[in-house]
Amino acid sequence: MKLYLFILVDFGILSGDHLKSASDLGIPLVAVGLLYKNGYFNQKIDGNGNQETEYNTIDLYDLPINPVKDDKGEDLVIHVKFPKRRLYLKVWQINVGRVKLYLLDSDIDKNHEEDRDVTLKLYGGDQEMRIRQEIVLGMGGVNLLTRQLGLKPTVYHMNEGHSAFLNLEIIKNIIKEKQVSFEVAKDIASSKTVFTTHTPVPAGNDIFPIDLVERYFKDFWPRLGISREEFLKLGMKPCKDLEGGFNMGILALKIAGKKNGVSKLHGAVSRELFGEIWPDIAANESPIEYVTNGIHTCTWLSPKMKELYNKYLMPYWQDNMYDDHVWEKIKNIPNEKLWQVHTERKAKLIKLVKDNTTERLRRAGYSYDLINEITSKLDPNVLTIGFARRFATYKRATLIFKDLERITQILNNADRPVQIIFAGKAHPADYEGCDLIRYIHQLSMMPQFKGKIFLLENYNIGMSRYLISGVDVWLNNPRRPMEASGTSGQKASVNGVINFSILDGWWAEGYKQNNGWTIGSNAEYESYEAQDQADSESMYRTLEEKIIPTYYEKNKDGISSKWMDLMKNSIMTTGGKYSTARMLVDYTNQLYMPLCKTTKKYYEDIDNVAALNNWKNDIYMNWKDVKITQVNNLNNITIDAGNNIEVACEVELPNINVDNIEAEVYYGKILDNGVVENVNIIPMNLSDSDEEGKKYYFTAKINLSTGGNYGYTFRVMPKHEMILEPTNLNLIKWITK
Repeated sequence: MKLYLFILVDFGILSGDHLKSASDLGIPLVAVGLLYKNGYFNQKIDGNGNQETEYNTIDLYDLPINPVKDDKGEDLVIHVKFPKRRLYLKVWQINVGRVKLYLLDSDIDKNHEEDRDVTLKLYGGDQEMRIRQEIVLGMGGVNLLTRQLGLKPTVYHMNEGHSAFLNLEIIKNIIKEKQVSFEVAKDIASSKTVFTTHTPVPAGNDIFPIDLVERYFKDFWPRLGISREEFLKLGMKPCKDLEGGFNMGILALKIAGKKNGVSKLHGAVSRELFGEIWPDIAANESPIEYVTNGIHTCTWLSPKMKELYNKYLMPYWQDNMYDDHVWEKIKNIPNEKLWQVHTERKAKLIKLVKDNTTERLRRAGYSYDLINEITSKLDPNVLTIGFARRFATYKRATLIFKDLERITQILNNADRPVQIIFAGKAHPADYEGCDLIRYIHQLSMMPQFKGKIFLLENYNIGMSRYLISGVDVWLNNPRRPMEASGTSGQKASVNGVINFSILDGWWAEGYKQNNGWTIGSNAEYESYEAQDQADSESMYRTLEEKIIPTYYEKNKDGISSKWMDLMKNSIMTTGGKYSTARMLVDYTNQLYMPLCKTTKKYYEDIDNVAALNNWKNDIYMNWKDVKITQVNNLNNITIDAGNNIEVACEVELPNINVDNIEAEVYYGKILDNGVVENVNIIPMNLSDSDEEGKKYYFTAKINLSTGGNYGYTFRVMPKHEMILEPTNLNLIKWITK
């Protein structure tokens, strides 16, 4: 069976790395995105620290991009329907190794002037512009591949909710092609779709006003054979009225057969965030898995570091970089060679910082003497901390300045000085993010911080390569648990730069005590202020007691052996595990192939899907009659460690076949405050039956590894070999007596 993947991307760095690794591994993937000719903005920072935005049109003739031609040799142009008009889209192609990336371009003469800018800017415009872009990405993307290019993807991968309209287009096409109902078409679409959520906060999901959705889709839901209310509820939590807005993340979650977060912690946060979509189960059972993000290692590895790896790692190490054992030989690299490569990269970073700072301040009218006073203090021998990411408030760029007196002492220690480099852009409409940039600039110009704090402008891929390989410490202090994954620290660690981070996103998995440092703890706080206070105190203490002393504990050759151990451990423990090579292997094994096999086995036969749909209707109709009663009367119990008990229940199924249910025992340890922790769910075995009375008896043994007070209960869920996720049916029956 051939696996053929289609990924829709709202294009960014991670998506590019995803495609590169798909090419490296030979995964048959094709991608679609929008051609943002203005890209993301160029950033300038004026003399007062204000961010200025500047959009420049990309010259396509300077890029490895070509227009796609139709069978007549003319430029391929497709269209999507907007209210009372069509939007035409020229199709371009980029070869990312062996992977084809198609980009849709609305900036063509065939469109009305108001529509030409739909694909012009990333994150540009208002909500109406955004819904237009997402219609183009999702619905236009499906039509390009299936109608114009004749491709038949086995799996569609929605990278964030921005592409979720593809579900509607897939369903519509199935209804038209197979002449089936909406529910049958929806089941088939589910068997073909994966959804990855990248945000741990509700605001990260596009929510469109109902009137805006109606304007663009009022002629569409009749084509699906459903009502306005049924259509709108696809993007809403259950039991909500129709005025709360249409949520693209919910649309994707309700239809996708597989869904995942982008780190272990983010998977847990997402299950809680979207728990209301499955109201009859505990939020932590929501059917959202996780695949931790990674990086395309060879893209972000500095050239000299790569040469070092080629010499000391196994031959062709890149082919199996996702295996941890590949990285074990990092420890064989002589300290002096690894440190030499790092210091050379650090010297190049220092030059970039000097040039960027000089240009920025000179343009703002600062004197040559002042600029020289600032830049001359840059020193490649000084411990250098890097902080580079989007300036969003939850990333807390200024947390290290919580106590100005203390950070002044840390940075200006005569024997063990420290310098910090900041870079990043704020969304133009994020005024609080812009305020952070302004504040850092103002601090950098204070007498005690001149030559100690540097703010670079126009952070981009080129600058990032120098930062993630040239600093000594990579600082990351988002407000836990708001960092979905974060990949900048992964790019740093593979270059031997050591992470100093909150236990959030990927670092909650990647931290191994001997490969970097943590900030704060996993505690919950009564307020943001309390959290900031605790985290900043932790940051200062770790800098003063661990990071700075370790860096400056140097031998006669100017090398700290303890620091080199940390560098090597950082590389060995994260180099392969946090690559997109490993990420793609996980996606393939955990999400793509299970869907592919299920589709091949069941969903290619319309009769199978129709039978499943009839079965679901029967289950929904008769589920209310299911009854569960407890057979023995143990109730809450106190058990010694190592013991086990047998529990039993009776399930009455008047109109449902016993083979179509799964009985489970749900148990956990009860704390003094009444909270149940360490919940376990185990299937029960059918031990006896009364066919005439339609009563069935189930038993299970609970094995307890620790002593204490335990509670348990029983529940029943539907079971069918074609169900992708039983929880998606929103049917669960808990014990009634």
